Amino acid sequence: MQGRLVPPDAGRFQSFPRERWREEFSRAKAAGIDYIEWIVDAHGEDINPLLTSSGLSEIETLKHEHKVLTSAICADWFMDYPFLRCTPEERRRREEFLVALLPLAKQIGARYIVLPFVDGSRIETDEQKDVIVALLKRCAPIAEAHNVELHLETDLNPEDFAALLARLLHPCIRANYDVGNSSGLGYIAREEFAAYGARIGSIHIKDRYRKPEGGFETRPLGQGSADFDDVFAAMHRVGYNHGLTLQVARGQDGDEVAFIREQAAFVRRYWA
Repeated sequence: MQGRLVPPDAGRFQSFPRERWREEFSRAKAAGIDYIEWIVDAHGEDINPLLTSSGLSEIETLKHEHKVLTSAICADWFMDYPFLRCTPEERRRREEFLVALLPLAKQIGARYIVLPFVDGSRIETDEQKDVIVALLKRCAPIAEAHNVELHLETDLNPEDFAALLARLLHPCIRANYDVGNSSGLGYIAREEFAAYGARIGSIHIKDRYRKPEGGFETRPLGQGSADFDDVFAAMHRVGYNHGLTLQVARGQDGDEVAFIREQAAFVRRYWA
């Protein structure tokens, strides 16, 4: 995940690294990372190179120089400006922003865009499900035209998420599975994959611990609540063969490359 290979920007746990995004290409190569999942958020909106023609050119130059891909986009902008709990006019403008991202995703070689429906953008009611279904049905043909998928990241339980996906059968609409979020919520990987595993198009790898007093704490892989034996067995059962994005805890500032290399090694022990 973009930003994990440099110290946190302005103290934010996850955000577009405004000043140091260029450094991550060489650091990704040093850490043995194949691709960067690019963040688009409100924090970096005015400076994100993805959103300008000159910036897109610079991204391509760095990709070729360091042999690091930009295979995905994490659209955290919709955490700041969710499709829900807003006016119809606000929702229309936010939908336009999503549509505008699709050709940019194609241009950088991103296979998919992750749309977060968690925390402040979470889906809570049947009426909200109707809103999201209608919106995604409008956007799916446009995504298909650009050969880009839309991956939904939600905190819905397995049955509810499967039911939502059943209303969105367009091949460009798929699920993003977040290991840490699911384990933190107490969900069981084999039950989630049994419910909608065939629709999973991308996976975020992280580990979270659910605190007894409430809330979550993101921890290094293997130190939280995630059952990685179960997770990877479930992935193998459905034949998942796409990328794995490390959205892991942060190590010590200045030691990002070594820490990410360790976290990647943890994953490869299972993935091999």
